[in-house]
Amino acid sequence: MRSKFQPCFTITPPIANQLLRIERAKEKAAFLPLSPSVLSSLRETARLYTTHYSTMIEGNRLRPDEVKEVIEHQEHFPGREKDEQEVKGYYAALAQLERYAAQNSPVSEKIIQTFHAFVMNHGRNQVSPSPYREGQNVIREGATGRIVYMPPEAKDVPELMRQLVKWLRESRELPCPLVAAIAHYQFATIHPYYDGNGRTARLLTTFILHLGGYDLKGLYSLEEYYAKNLLAYYQAIAVGSSHNYYLGRVEADITGWIEYFCQGMAYACERVVSHLETAEEKGEKDLSSLLKTLDPKQRKALELFREHSLVTSKQIGELFGFKPRTQAKFCKAWVESGFLEIVDPSKKGRKYQLSKKYRPLAE
Repeated sequence: MRSKFQPCFTITPPIANQLLRIERAKEKAAFLPLSPSVLSSLRETARLYTTHYSTMIEGNRLRPDEVKEVIEHQEHFPGREKDEQEVKGYYAALAQLERYAAQNSPVSEKIIQTFHAFVMNHGRNQVSPSPYREGQNVIREGATGRIVYMPPEAKDVPELMRQLVKWLRESRELPCPLVAAIAHYQFATIHPYYDGNGRTARLLTTFILHLGGYDLKGLYSLEEYYAKNLLAYYQAIAVGSSHNYYLGRVEADITGWIEYFCQGMAYACERVVSHLETAEEKGEKDLSSLLKTLDPKQRKALELFREHSLVTSKQIGELFGFKPRTQAKFCKAWVESGFLEIVDPSKKGRKYQLSKKYRPLAE
């Protein structure tokens, strides 16, 4: 095992060009409007598509419309229960990612392990960080059984992950998209789990971009770019002179992977700008600064208030699938935080409305 993680790559003209495209899109997105109606449609669509494509890469059979039915309406598709659980898990992991990003939590092993736990625990609201694998996890070709990749031994995984996180915290001189690309590659290389490595790598990538200010209002999906050309994705990330971690991959030049990653990110960012430009043409008012003060569940609750000026705790509970005690707890917390106001104080018929500050978001 190398004593210190040090990625090997060159900033080629194609990489420099893609970085310029990303920066232009980032700057444009910052000044284009994001109204509640745009957020409601585009942001939720981005989350659903991200969930669909990231799980599809791993073989999930649910179509985008079916993913939406599973997430929003708890629909079931006989014979595809495992696929349903996978999309619930990834969607829950994205929600947790947004919470961490909103708190500006730095990357840590615990956060990475928590992403993996959500991925593998089928949409539960509470999980415990996943321990790393305790044995080898050789990746073989399905048809022939040929070894495609032999990851590092389990005994080396904790130190390799520690080095990765340390490098992420110290790599302030590199542009954030390059840091995200390298993190994706290195996590997949370490392969710290028996299953769920690809999905966790993509979550880590997204989290790094969010922390670095490259979330573009949460509207892009890198996974769509990967999934639409899976062969290119696998070819780009499968570098090195040997399938053995210790005989090539650890020392590999990953310039090709970074070129591929930056090209995909530029493509995704420019699509966001296109959507926002369309919103601007319609005269949409920019309320993004106000929206950013809300957590994911509050943003979701806005859907109710666009349909009804007053809502009950039961309606809020039904939106999220909460039990009565949980829905009451959420409403109480939201009143205390200034998100909601009590309209009818009676316990039986208690109703809520958005506070004056947030009412423009439901117009």
